[in-house]
Amino acid sequence: MRSSHSLDRLSVQFDDDRLVANAGLLLPATLAQHLELAELFDTHVNLGDAPGRANAGIKAMTLIHSALAGGDCIDDAAGLASASTGVVLGHGMRWVSSLGIFLRSFSWGDVRSLDRVSRVLLARAWGAGAMRRGDTLTIDVDSSICETYGFKKQGGSRFTHTHVRGYHPLVAVASPSGEVLHARLRGGPANTGRGAGNFLAECFARVQEAGYRGSIVLRADSGFYTHKVVAACERAKVAYSITVKLRPSLHKTIGAIPEEDWVPIPYFIEGAAVAETTYRPFARGHKAKAVRLIVRRVPPTPGSQLALYTEWSYHAFITNREGEMLELETDHRQHAEVENAIRDLKYGVGLNHLPSGRFGANGAWLALNVMAHNLCRWVGRIGLGEETFETIKTMRRRLFEIPGRISRTGRQDTLHLPWRWPWEGRFYAALDLLRAVVLVI
Repeated sequence: MRSSHSLDRLSVQFDDDRLVANAGLLLPATLAQHLELAELFDTHVNLGDAPGRANAGIKAMTLIHSALAGGDCIDDAAGLASASTGVVLGHGMRWVSSLGIFLRSFSWGDVRSLDRVSRVLLARAWGAGAMRRGDTLTIDVDSSICETYGFKKQGGSRFTHTHVRGYHPLVAVASPSGEVLHARLRGGPANTGRGAGNFLAECFARVQEAGYRGSIVLRADSGFYTHKVVAACERAKVAYSITVKLRPSLHKTIGAIPEEDWVPIPYFIEGAAVAETTYRPFARGHKAKAVRLIVRRVPPTPGSQLALYTEWSYHAFITNREGEMLELETDHRQHAEVENAIRDLKYGVGLNHLPSGRFGANGAWLALNVMAHNLCRWVGRIGLGEETFETIKTMRRRLFEIPGRISRTGRQDTLHLPWRWPWEGRFYAALDLLRAVVLVI
């Protein structure tokens, strides 16, 4: 028997101008307003006589809020212009056509001005309470492939090392908070370590400018095993652990380690062990210092092709850090957590889709998506007191995507949210703390 509550009988009308889509965006919008993010865009972004030069702050904030709402292309920003959604964002709205013109107005030099905005924003957020607690800040650097499918993408139409067309951005992430400290767009053919020395020097300067005075540790995989990366760390007095490329000469060094020096470790493959020795990395002409070389060996899976040729599979990294060998080896393995932040950039905001054929526009898109990502992280840190990484999709589902309705009584606007919302308490607590943020300049 067919139910009497048939959905076919439900009438539908788009006629309420007081409704708010994604009313929970009030949280990151409140934080952005207290940090005066829109004013930073107006101060530091000068597009000259480009067609999209006007109202840079409003346009940038519209794109940032669209990313937080789940928009992965420019057209998705149109949803923010519906009904009274702009009331909870704290700024006017701009139509999709204006946003596209705005992004296409960016040259590479203009993208670098966005780097300045994110640098000042980091200092303000950390001054407001988002700085990580503790004596050591761990930075994970990595690169990622953002695949494209067109043949007219500047910098993205050629093949990457993974044999797909796309871009190859660099990303530096604070662990375990997941906030992105620095990001830079590069063309697809760029090798992993290209420009990494300069990139990391800028990243370390950002952290120090933001007021961090503790020790810094850099973790990186073998793509960043270059003398320029090590030199950047040494100049900034940053400790590092960098995975080594296993060349034949290095195998000889590992082979010379006495058998009694290998210490068994708990690992998902039985028989794994760790040992260490000293090693002078890179060519002699670079005058590299001798550093610790920590090696993990693991027996190949029985019956695998690798088991036919070798007794052990090795994973080694160089480090100038002090501390117990097993602790450093365990910590270096945590570098893999950087993939969580990259995943969040791609699938939590809109980095998986670089929308323009112009390199400058895509560089601006990357910078704005990084700021959206960080606003979400700081809402968690300041408003919810969370130290661990929570995905943007989780934050969006529980706190940002709440439907709402605006009522107006006299001069007072009230945002009405759903009764018995499961995360109501968290929302109230976060909103109170974010409204208490005081800008420190």
